[in-house]
Amino acid sequence: MTKHAHMHTHPDWADLAPELEAEGEVLLPYATQALDAIGELVPAPGTVLDVGAGPGVVTAALAARFPSARVVAVDGDDTLLDRARRRGAAAGHPIEVLRTDLPEGFARLPAADLIWTAQTMHHLGDQRAAVAALAARLAPGGVLAVAEGGLPLRFLPRDIGLGRPGLAERLDALQATGFGEMRAALDGTVDVPEDWPALLRSAGLRDVRARTFLVDRPAPLDDRTRTAVARMLGRYLRMADRLDPDDAEVLRRLTDPADPHNVRRRPDVFVLTARTVYVGTAP
Repeated sequence: MTKHAHMHTHPDWADLAPELEAEGEVLLPYATQALDAIGELVPAPGTVLDVGAGPGVVTAALAARFPSARVVAVDGDDTLLDRARRRGAAAGHPIEVLRTDLPEGFARLPAADLIWTAQTMHHLGDQRAAVAALAARLAPGGVLAVAEGGLPLRFLPRDIGLGRPGLAERLDALQATGFGEMRAALDGTVDVPEDWPALLRSAGLRDVRARTFLVDRPAPLDDRTRTAVARMLGRYLRMADRLDPDDAEVLRRLTDPADPHNVRRRPDVFVLTARTVYVGTAP
């Protein structure tokens, strides 16, 4: 799941479901590219897990990419899992769901030939132990793919004609602070360098590699993507008490459907980012 609501220590994922779906759909190009590359390593997996599946945007892509596989969405929220199930059914690719809380539920996961997990490991206190637990669920020759990190999202030019230039960089700094606070507040947090290839190797995986995939949606965007961008920018208003008042006002205008400067109307709105996927193979 693409979970970036780091301004919440304990997010209400069900409440955030529409935002998560919108973000997942906007960023889906990186995942489909990654799945094509992973398909070269494991062309016909029998069982595929999406751990931290959320509303199932990538789960559905996994089911479409590997139509003969048993695809299981794993998450701790019933509302999100129901969305994942319905998304798969609507696309004609059935998705099973498994509700379990992590890290306690790692032992409940079935053995798998491919495990995908995106922007989920950093929500667990002991990331090294989490990677090791996932690696332990792989069948011989199975593949673990961990999507973490990349480059920040960009939606607008540096100077948008509202407020001070450089809004995106200031929001990045706030999100980084929120991320650190979120990590510190997790149960059992273990400080470990986020060297994901090293973590995969320490879990006994071989042929570890990393690839970064681009999401490039140039302006002008279609209406559906514009609406998704408005939802994604709206998350920062949940940090209104930390925002510079001028930046908060700019964000309100960018996300207010009635404002002429809102991103649903602006011709200069785009989506540009990159996501890194780390892959390792079980002996």
